[in-house]
This record gives sequence, C-alpha cells and structure tokens, in this order.
Amino acid sequence: MDRLGLRCPLPGYPRPSVLLCLLILTASFLTYPMLRTLSQQLLSVVTGSYVSGTYSIVFVNCPNEQIARDIARAILDKKLTASVNILPKAYSLYYWNGEIEEATEILLLIKTKTSKVRMLSSYIRLVHPFEIPEVFSLPMDQGDVHYLKWLEEGMEEE
Repeated sequence: MDRLGLRCPLPGYPRPSVLLCLLILTASFLTYPMLRTLSQQLLSVVTGSYVSGTYSIVFVNCPNEQIARDIARAILDKKLTASVNILPKAYSLYYWNGEIEEATEILLLIKTKTSKVRMLSSYIRLVHPFEIPEVFSLPMDQGDVHYLKWLEEGMEEE
C-alpha cells in the first residue's frame, strides 16, 4: 500500500516530480544572470573575443580641474579604474532648485569593469563636493581586445 501511495498521490496533492520540476525552474530563474555572465566570460576566454557590456565608461562632472584630478587619482589608487580622461571646460546648463543654472565643469571619462560601476559610483558620492554628483555609465559595446586586457590588468588587486 505504501508503494501504491508513492505512485498514486492523494487527490489534491501534486506529484513529487511536479514539485521537483518547479524547484528546478525556480532555481534556474534565480541563477540565470550569474550563469549567463559566467558562460559569457568562459566564451570570451576560450575564443579571445570581447563580450559586450563587460566594461563601461562612467561620466562624472567636477567643478574644477583640481577636484577632477583628486578624484581621478583616488579611484586609480583604489583600482576602481585603470584609465581616466579629464576633459576641460564642459559648459553645463541644468535645473537646480527650480532655476536654470550655468556652469563650466570638468568632465571625467572613466573606463572600468561594469561590475565595479556601483562601487565606483558610491565612492564618488562620498568624495565629490556636489550635493548630487552627476555619475552615470554606458556599457561598452565593442573594444580593442588588447586595450581591454590592459584595462583588466590595471584594475587587478596586487
């Protein structure tokens, strides 16, 4: 009778195989982003090709050149990036406290791993003098494999 109960569950109770399928589907759904990233990295290593979105460019406006240099050096020291371009005199117009403001700012172009963008953004908010610093990123779609390898090596912890 016990074996019959295993093959023919009581009415209203799902079969154990259905529960197992639901468990596998749920686990697959929850781990998909991680598995996708790992498979892309493996493909990149095996083929030597670039996986779109692995690296990002982060844009940050600074009020002057000294602050831009200080932030650039700090994030390089912390291995949050391997390269920062400092572009002078970006003319900005923006709303602030209900008014249109104008300013001359310095633009940082920060090249980093997409996985480090959140940490980089948090650090910049801590050290930046603006109440709400402009920090946003765009994923790199394509890039020279040798340059991207150099970026990767520049961000490795010693």
